[in-house]
Amino acid sequence: MVDSFKQIAIGCDHAGFVTKEYIKLNLGKSGYAFHDFGTFSELSMDYPDTAHPLAKAVQSGEYKFGILICGSGNGVAIVANKYKGIRAAICWNEEITELARRHNDANIIVLPARFISNDEAVQFVELFLATQFEGGRHQGRVDKIDHIL
Repeated sequence: MVDSFKQIAIGCDHAGFVTKEYIKLNLGKSGYAFHDFGTFSELSMDYPDTAHPLAKAVQSGEYKFGILICGSGNGVAIVANKYKGIRAAICWNEEITELARRHNDANIIVLPARFISNDEAVQFVELFLATQFEGGRHQGRVDKIDHIL
């Protein structure tokens, strides 16, 4: 049985399909299990069709963390961040990835498939999942994110 911490929601659009499959293959060897929200090919599709259900699953607590992938990362991040309690962060280098977790308590890592390699994608996901939220002064800031004026 897979530890619930190691059960990850993953989804992409057509531009992120190859990267998604590479992540699943490589992190599956480390004991991670994935619920794949699609897409399942490189055929053109609309990124909200995978980002909405994945964000809902993380929002509900079904999954602690999610991975979304599209060409730039922007589209799926915009969709996911519409959901209360979701903090989707576009990560394209180690420092940004670590800070997304440490300072922002991000719960969805967003990867820009056209701007990073597949090996970098795996590296960033591993770092994201291994990094703990610092809390402290950052907790008050995170608490203000879902405050609606």
